[in-house]
Amino acid sequence: MIDTPTPTPTRRLPDGGDWIDRTRPLTFVFDGRTLTGFQGDTVASALLANGIDRVATSTYDRRPRGVMTAGMEEPNALVQVDWPGGASEPMLRATQVELVEGLRAASLAGKGRLSLAPGSNDPGRFDRRHVHADVLVIGAGAAGLAAARATAAETRLIVIDDGPAITAPDLTTRLETRLLARTTALGVYDHGYVTAVERRPNARTEGRLWHIRAGRIVLATGATERPIAFANGDRPGIMLASAAGAYLRRFAVRPGERAVIFANNDTTSAVADDLAAAGIALIETVDWRRNEVVVDTLADASGRLAGVVIAKIASDGAVDPATLRTVAADLLLVSGGWNPNVALWSQARGSLRFDERLAGFVPDRPFGPVEAVGACAGDVAGIGELLPLWVVPPAPVAGRPASDDDWAEHYLDLQRDATVRDLRRALGAGLTSIEHLKRYTTIGTAADQGKTSGVLASAIAAALLGQDVGAVGVPTYRPPYVPVSFAQLAGRDRGALIDPVRTTPIHPWHAANGAVFEDVGQWKRPRYFPGDGESMDAAVLRECRAAREGVAAMDASTLGKIDLQGPDAGPFLDRLYTNAFGRLAIGSCRYGLMCRADGMVFDDGVTSRLAEDRFHMTTTTGNAAAVLDWLEEWLQTEWPELHVRATSVTEQWATVAVVGPRSRDVLHTLAPDLALEPEAFPFMTWRDAVVAGIAGRIFRISFSGELAYEINVPSWSGLALWEAVMTAGAAYGIVPYGTEAMHVLRAEKGYPIVGQETDGTVAPQDLGMGWIVSKTKPFIGSRSHRRPDALRSDRRQLVAVLPSDPDELLPEGAQLVAADARLDAPPVPMLGHVTSSYRSAALGRTFALAMVRAGRERIGETVVAPLVDRTVTATIIEPVLYDPDNLRRDGDGR
Repeated sequence: MIDTPTPTPTRRLPDGGDWIDRTRPLTFVFDGRTLTGFQGDTVASALLANGIDRVATSTYDRRPRGVMTAGMEEPNALVQVDWPGGASEPMLRATQVELVEGLRAASLAGKGRLSLAPGSNDPGRFDRRHVHADVLVIGAGAAGLAAARATAAETRLIVIDDGPAITAPDLTTRLETRLLARTTALGVYDHGYVTAVERRPNARTEGRLWHIRAGRIVLATGATERPIAFANGDRPGIMLASAAGAYLRRFAVRPGERAVIFANNDTTSAVADDLAAAGIALIETVDWRRNEVVVDTLADASGRLAGVVIAKIASDGAVDPATLRTVAADLLLVSGGWNPNVALWSQARGSLRFDERLAGFVPDRPFGPVEAVGACAGDVAGIGELLPLWVVPPAPVAGRPASDDDWAEHYLDLQRDATVRDLRRALGAGLTSIEHLKRYTTIGTAADQGKTSGVLASAIAAALLGQDVGAVGVPTYRPPYVPVSFAQLAGRDRGALIDPVRTTPIHPWHAANGAVFEDVGQWKRPRYFPGDGESMDAAVLRECRAAREGVAAMDASTLGKIDLQGPDAGPFLDRLYTNAFGRLAIGSCRYGLMCRADGMVFDDGVTSRLAEDRFHMTTTTGNAAAVLDWLEEWLQTEWPELHVRATSVTEQWATVAVVGPRSRDVLHTLAPDLALEPEAFPFMTWRDAVVAGIAGRIFRISFSGELAYEINVPSWSGLALWEAVMTAGAAYGIVPYGTEAMHVLRAEKGYPIVGQETDGTVAPQDLGMGWIVSKTKPFIGSRSHRRPDALRSDRRQLVAVLPSDPDELLPEGAQLVAADARLDAPPVPMLGHVTSSYRSAALGRTFALAMVRAGRERIGETVVAPLVDRTVTATIIEPVLYDPDNLRRDGDGR
């Protein structure tokens, strides 16, 4: 069956409409009806043009609702949109969804739906941009464009506006100007950081999330007209006066035929002129300044507005029943004043004050590089003398006293169906804070975040409490300013783009020389360097053999590096690490272990003292950001009295580890002026040096147990250093090695890796590292080490495991059970599990590390690893399998 469009819309004016293109008609479907509109229409304007006033049903009270506004503040007209091509989006504002050919929309009762149609789960195409600007102007009205033009011509300028176009040809001629239409600022954060979402009208959902860093932010976000609360003020046909003017001017759409204006200010004068020009009869203007109010409304059979009840207010503040009268009308336009759009100002931590002239909250003191102009700053044009009116009392009912139920149809938050009765009950329950009132009544918690109801509710609450509106205030404004989908926030972070890719300065050499990469904490790290036709096992054994017998080099640039400066850096490190650093000599290095407050191992690394008030800390690759965050948490929240600054320098230094008995020879070639003998450059010390003509810093540190040096140079010289190391090492058969060989080398020495041997339940003592835990100084987690659970003798402890078959490679994660365990009688008690498992060139066999219950008491015992296809027996031994006396770290073993 072919859908046939309804006849030509009856409410479209024969000409006019600044935003529509009458030469481009479009067909769309709403609630199963095929309708027509024009290019440039929104769903809301097209529905009104087609004579459709009821566009939604309220969430809880199931009341008919119509279009109330013409912009992002719309509380009623929420629609489900099925875009051509299959994508489906719920809870979109019909006032901002631009019409496209073939669009299908459905009204919602305040709740979206997930569509199961083919292709409907496609989130669309979203991307992101990171940009910098000297000046960012949010809002392209007259005030915003004036502020943009006032900036210097050479200024990097960005202007954003949520409308479909920005008309400013004089600005587009500037070289460094971006004009972003259909773009809404979501949040303003510290240091001039702003996020904004850009919509693109298309046959499917598309958009872009902008991350903007601005030196100065100008808010020209305008003001939102506010309603007045009165009985049955939520019917279709009741809208804000400015919205009616917008539909007439932008889309040439008559919202009704017989209109009443209810206002307390002069801004409706222009709307009255628009009504007259469109041939809409203005039946009456109800002006509170003349003591006239709309008390109630009447509806026709469909629920649409049919009449307006008007009256005066008596001297006691109640409706004067003798003045009640009713006029027939299908359009009621309301203007209770204007609220400057201060949400972004407030997000930027600017303060607010209540302006008595405007009867609204306006920007007061700024915080950071933010300023407000135009209506956002309280400069609302044409408002005249405003007489505040927030709520009209209900008409008295003869024969019974007034009660809270008389306020049950005075709607405040139309999305939440929250009423003045709800507000009165909250106050009756003893709540006085506006934040508590918000949560009790749910006013301001819907998708529109109270854009039309928030200030209104605050003012009514203030009156009931007998307080000034400014004293009651408004609830906290939080980002996002408008609803945004997870797909838009995520952008293209899908598939291969789910996580940022970080590469070291030496990455091009690795790629050119056949490295096989693995992802380690977002970094692309060489896992191994295979030769022609060489398997991973063979390549790793070759790399390990070179490190043990000759010389090998590894790119260690991904190690986390943190620069600590300040007079309290030493005491701070003493509190962080289980061992002491405060008395570490300048020029020396020390391995440290860091615990969380529960006493479990968090991270480890080597920290070097560069000066009396400066340390260089290294962390594990994957934990670099977490450790920096940990440091900042303690400095900012627990010990703000400490004078310490922590700065990430991970990407400022490239690191090359030169490892093996011949590493001293290679380094001597590169740095001939540096004394390298063990007595001149002992283990766990560092030296400033010029290496291959590059000023750097060398650390005598070993993660393999062999003689080793870690050379740090500025990152831009990293590739040059690596190439120089490989050239100098060629005479000694130098071999590049990757993370897999690194793991084998450290495991042979029994060195644990945080996150592999540990899982958040492992204490230092479990790793056999009680020697590093101070018994004389407090540190984070020290008290937890005295808990009975931490002192249990049957905790899992680090051991090594040798399979009975020296060629058997235990899978990591394999469970270990007692040799006499009944495998056919589950549940089988587990003793522990394998954490690391490798083939060793130095040992000539396979081996594994494991965490085993009371492991140190089980040295020499046989355990069983029940696998899916076989059962492996193994023997528990000490975790240090290679060079237990550390003879090789000074090069004595070659």
